[in-house]
Amino acid sequence: MQYEGIERRVHRVFVTRNTEYHVRSEVCVAVRDRTTNDWREAHPAVGRRLAGTLRHVDSGIIPSLDPPKPGQSVYFRKGERDLVTSVIERIERPVRAVVDAYPR
Repeated sequence: MQYEGIERRVHRVFVTRNTEYHVRSEVCVAVRDRTTNDWREAHPAVGRRLAGTLRHVDSGIIPSLDPPKPGQSVYFRKGERDLVTSVIERIERPVRAVVDAYPR
């Protein structure tokens, strides 16, 4: 049976081919390299707010403010320098031990 109430969890992980983007309440709080499993504390996405997504279509890309989905790229915004991820493969919920392991 699947829970059908209001989503109260605040952590999500956007998994791309090489990277995991760990987001808490729409702000990237940690980035992990999938090859080495190391946290990348100096990654430019850390501290940036999730501003939307980019959907890839044959004719180009379409920006959206809808929640991210697999097959889209995440758009993080912070001042003048924005960041776009590669395509999301899947979205996960981190286990408590991973959340506790986030770099501070």
